[in-house]
Amino acid sequence: MSLFLEQWKKLANIKCDLAKRDWFYGTSGNLSMKISDDPLLFLVTADEKDKRARCDEEFIVVNNQGEPVFDTVLKPSLETLIHANIYEKTSAACVLHVHTVDNNIISELFGDEGKVELEDNEMIHIITGSYSNSKITIPIIENAQDMEAFKRSYTPFLTNDYGAVLVRNHGITVWGRNPLETKKWLEGIEFLNSYKVKMMMIQGHKIKAGN
Repeated sequence: MSLFLEQWKKLANIKCDLAKRDWFYGTSGNLSMKISDDPLLFLVTADEKDKRARCDEEFIVVNNQGEPVFDTVLKPSLETLIHANIYEKTSAACVLHVHTVDNNIISELFGDEGKVELEDNEMIHIITGSYSNSKITIPIIENAQDMEAFKRSYTPFLTNDYGAVLVRNHGITVWGRNPLETKKWLEGIEFLNSYKVKMMMIQGHKIKAGN
């Protein structure tokens, strides 16, 4: 139970930090943190909750099928199966998903290419901890209403215990081996997305007609 409470507190603190950045428009976004591997249990945000507010019903404990393990009137986030898929295929301990204007713009501008390259910025070295690369590539997948199909679209990119996927016109999902790493990657990639959007505006790039 002590681990459960510790993980709850860590996830609640991350939610507060991201809320201060105003990354939870409406009731958007979903966050989770793993409690155990065998059986797989994790905390996930409840559906249709204002994530900018603190309450006693912020998270639900679910299993590998995304089903609540305790009696509750709350429903897990609609994208809980995405989180379960990440935990089952990697050693990630935390998954964060947010919708921002910049990540939506980037995902639309580069959606046809299926990826966006973020490069030549000090933030890359900060989030990777390495100076050997000056570029990171974030895959972009199409949005889907069928959760099983949507879950499968993530699978080819779940090859590392940390990573990120942009969903076209939807948001970004980031996972990591611990809460700090996950939050660092999310903040870093959001910084790079915003930087790229603003640089493209300054340099006069335009969206192709009809997009």
